[in-house]
Amino acid sequence: MFFYRIKQFIWSVNTHINEEDIKYTEKILRIDELKLFNKLAKNEQKHCIRVSRDVGRFLDSKGLKNDILIRVALLHDIGKIQKRVNIINKSIIVILNKLTKGKLKRFNNIKDINIYYNHGQIGAKILEKYDHDNKELYLIANHHNDSILSDSDLNILRYFDDKN
Repeated sequence: MFFYRIKQFIWSVNTHINEEDIKYTEKILRIDELKLFNKLAKNEQKHCIRVSRDVGRFLDSKGLKNDILIRVALLHDIGKIQKRVNIINKSIIVILNKLTKGKLKRFNNIKDINIYYNHGQIGAKILEKYDHDNKELYLIANHHNDSILSDSDLNILRYFDDKN
Protein backbone atom coordinates (compact mmCIF):
# COMPACT_ATOMS: atom_id res chain seq x y z
CA MET A 1 0.00 0.00 0.00
CA PHE A 2 2.86 2.37 0.83
CA PHE A 3 4.48 1.98 -2.59
CA TYR A 4 1.09 2.37 -4.26
CA ARG A 5 0.65 5.73 -2.52
CA ILE A 6 4.09 6.83 -3.72
CA LYS A 7 3.09 5.82 -7.26
CA GLN A 8 -0.13 7.87 -6.90
CA PHE A 9 1.88 10.87 -5.74
CA ILE A 10 4.25 10.60 -8.72
CA TRP A 11 1.27 10.25 -11.09
CA SER A 12 -0.29 13.38 -9.59
CA VAL A 13 2.84 15.44 -9.98
CA ASN A 14 3.54 14.24 -13.54
CA THR A 15 0.02 14.35 -14.95
CA HIS A 16 -0.50 15.31 -18.57
CA ILE A 17 -3.78 15.28 -20.44
CA ASN A 18 -3.06 14.46 -24.06
CA GLU A 19 -5.13 14.70 -27.23
CA GLU A 20 -6.16 11.05 -26.95
CA ASP A 21 -7.51 11.71 -23.43
CA ILE A 22 -9.49 14.72 -24.67
CA LYS A 23 -11.02 12.72 -27.53
CA TYR A 24 -11.87 9.89 -25.16
CA THR A 25 -13.76 12.16 -22.75
CA GLU A 26 -15.50 14.02 -25.59
CA LYS A 27 -16.69 10.69 -27.03
CA ILE A 28 -18.21 9.51 -23.73
CA LEU A 29 -19.43 12.60 -21.89
CA ARG A 30 -22.26 14.93 -22.82
CA ILE A 31 -21.46 18.65 -23.13
CA ASP A 32 -22.79 19.48 -19.64
CA GLU A 33 -20.80 16.60 -18.13
CA LEU A 34 -17.68 17.63 -20.01
CA LYS A 35 -17.94 21.15 -18.60
CA LEU A 36 -18.06 19.71 -15.08
CA PHE A 37 -15.28 17.22 -15.80
CA ASN A 38 -13.01 20.01 -17.04
CA LYS A 39 -13.36 21.74 -13.66
CA LEU A 40 -11.51 18.85 -12.02
CA ALA A 41 -7.78 19.25 -11.40
CA LYS A 42 -5.75 17.69 -14.23
CA ASN A 43 -4.46 14.90 -11.98
CA GLU A 44 -8.06 14.03 -10.99
CA GLN A 45 -9.12 14.08 -14.65
CA LYS A 46 -6.30 11.71 -15.58
CA HIS A 47 -7.20 9.42 -12.67
CA CYS A 48 -10.82 9.26 -13.84
CA ILE A 49 -9.72 8.60 -17.43
CA ARG A 50 -7.49 5.70 -16.28
CA VAL A 51 -10.36 4.27 -14.20
CA SER A 52 -12.81 4.57 -17.09
CA ARG A 53 -10.45 3.00 -19.61
CA ASP A 54 -9.68 0.12 -17.24
CA VAL A 55 -13.40 -0.45 -16.64
CA GLY A 56 -13.96 -0.49 -20.41
CA ARG A 57 -11.12 -2.96 -21.02
CA PHE A 58 -12.41 -5.20 -18.24
CA LEU A 59 -15.94 -5.19 -19.61
CA ASP A 60 -14.63 -5.91 -23.13
CA SER A 61 -12.59 -8.85 -21.82
CA LYS A 62 -15.78 -10.32 -20.35
CA GLY A 63 -17.81 -9.66 -23.50
CA LEU A 64 -19.94 -7.13 -21.63
CA LYS A 65 -21.16 -3.70 -22.66
CA ASN A 66 -21.99 -1.07 -20.07
CA ASP A 67 -21.64 2.48 -21.40
CA ILE A 68 -23.20 3.86 -18.23
CA LEU A 69 -20.51 2.32 -16.02
CA ILE A 70 -17.76 3.64 -18.31
CA ARG A 71 -19.29 7.15 -18.12
CA VAL A 72 -19.79 6.89 -14.34
CA ALA A 73 -16.11 5.92 -14.02
CA LEU A 74 -15.22 9.21 -15.71
CA LEU A 75 -17.52 11.14 -13.37
CA HIS A 76 -17.02 9.26 -10.09
CA ASP A 77 -14.82 11.98 -8.52
CA ILE A 78 -16.82 14.96 -9.81
CA GLY A 79 -17.55 16.01 -6.21
CA LYS A 80 -13.93 17.15 -6.02
CA ILE A 81 -14.81 20.21 -8.15
CA GLN A 82 -16.34 21.71 -5.02
CA LYS A 83 -12.87 22.14 -3.47
CA ARG A 84 -9.51 21.32 -4.96
CA VAL A 85 -7.24 19.56 -2.50
CA ASN A 86 -3.60 20.06 -3.43
CA ILE A 87 -1.35 17.03 -3.62
CA ILE A 88 0.52 17.84 -0.39
CA ASN A 89 -2.68 18.23 1.66
CA LYS A 90 -4.13 15.09 0.08
CA SER A 91 -0.97 13.16 0.98
CA ILE A 92 -1.17 14.39 4.57
CA ILE A 93 -4.85 13.41 4.79
CA VAL A 94 -4.11 9.94 3.39
CA ILE A 95 -1.34 9.41 5.95
CA LEU A 96 -3.44 10.75 8.84
CA ASN A 97 -6.41 8.65 7.72
CA LYS A 98 -4.22 5.54 7.85
CA LEU A 99 -2.69 6.45 11.23
CA THR A 100 -6.06 7.26 12.81
CA LYS A 101 -7.80 4.25 11.19
CA GLY A 102 -10.43 6.54 9.68
CA LYS A 103 -11.09 8.62 12.79
CA LEU A 104 -9.93 11.67 10.88
CA LYS A 105 -13.43 11.65 9.37
CA ARG A 106 -14.70 13.36 12.54
CA PHE A 107 -13.01 16.55 11.34
CA ASN A 108 -15.17 16.87 8.23
CA ASN A 109 -15.79 20.52 9.11
CA ILE A 110 -12.37 21.07 7.51
CA LYS A 111 -13.07 21.42 3.76
CA ASP A 112 -10.16 19.30 2.53
CA ILE A 113 -11.12 16.45 4.87
CA ASN A 114 -14.79 16.76 3.94
CA ILE A 115 -13.95 16.46 0.22
CA TYR A 116 -11.63 13.51 0.86
CA TYR A 117 -14.34 11.53 2.66
CA ASN A 118 -17.55 12.81 1.05
CA HIS A 119 -16.75 13.64 -2.58
CA GLY A 120 -18.91 10.73 -3.76
CA GLN A 121 -22.06 12.05 -2.10
CA ILE A 122 -21.17 15.62 -3.11
CA GLY A 123 -20.70 14.50 -6.72
CA ALA A 124 -24.05 12.70 -6.75
CA LYS A 125 -25.74 15.89 -5.49
CA ILE A 126 -24.05 17.93 -8.23
CA LEU A 127 -25.08 15.44 -10.93
CA GLU A 128 -28.72 15.25 -9.76
CA LYS A 129 -29.24 18.48 -11.71
CA TYR A 130 -27.94 16.97 -14.95
CA ASP A 131 -30.43 14.21 -15.79
CA HIS A 132 -28.61 11.23 -14.29
CA ASP A 133 -30.60 8.19 -13.29
CA ASN A 134 -30.67 6.80 -9.77
CA LYS A 135 -28.23 3.98 -10.58
CA GLU A 136 -25.57 6.42 -11.79
CA LEU A 137 -26.03 8.65 -8.75
CA TYR A 138 -25.93 5.60 -6.47
CA LEU A 139 -22.64 4.39 -7.99
CA ILE A 140 -21.01 7.80 -7.68
CA ALA A 141 -22.28 8.39 -4.15
CA ASN A 142 -21.14 4.97 -2.93
CA HIS A 143 -17.88 4.31 -4.74
CA HIS A 144 -16.01 4.45 -1.41
CA ASN A 145 -18.66 2.65 0.63
CA ASP A 146 -16.98 -0.68 1.34
CA SER A 147 -19.98 -2.01 3.25
CA ILE A 148 -21.94 -2.54 0.01
CA LEU A 149 -20.72 -5.79 -1.50
CA SER A 150 -23.67 -7.07 -3.52
CA ASP A 151 -23.53 -4.62 -6.45
CA SER A 152 -21.27 -5.89 -9.23
CA ASP A 153 -21.08 -2.51 -11.00
CA LEU A 154 -20.05 -0.83 -7.75
CA ASN A 155 -17.45 -3.53 -7.12
CA ILE A 156 -15.98 -3.04 -10.60
CA LEU A 157 -15.86 0.75 -10.16
CA ARG A 158 -14.27 0.44 -6.71
CA TYR A 159 -11.69 -2.07 -7.88
CA PHE A 160 -10.43 0.11 -10.73
CA ASP A 161 -10.66 3.30 -8.65
CA ASP A 162 -8.43 1.69 -6.02
CA LYS A 163 -6.08 0.38 -8.71
CA ASN A 164 -5.59 3.83 -10.21
